[in-house]
Amino acid sequence: MHLLRYVAERKRRVALTIEETCMCRNIKPLFNFEPPVTEDDIRSASLQFVRKVSGFNKPSKANEAAFLAAVDEIAAVTSNLLSSLETNAPPRNRAEEEALAQVRAAQRFSK
Repeated sequence: MHLLRYVAERKRRVALTIEETCMCRNIKPLFNFEPPVTEDDIRSASLQFVRKVSGFNKPSKANEAAFLAAVDEIAAVTSNLLSSLETNAPPRNRAEEEALAQVRAAQRFSK
């Protein structure tokens, strides 16, 4: 792995950084939504995945290069996956799906 290259690429981007998001969120489906998924959505999901797998919310300096490289690689793989998937189903509305999820969560936690 070329960690220095990944770190250099990562530092040049003006995308989601580790410091911008402090809490891990649940990873949500990204495929077949209207409006379509953005690169920031993919990056956020990738960051969440790496945080969950590594157990780090923010890595130490010693682990930062590997952590950022993993986020970059997972974002690239996720982007490739989403662009190659096909479906005949109509796209789901993101706002409607989020509202339904909130209703289900309220029902689940009110018991």
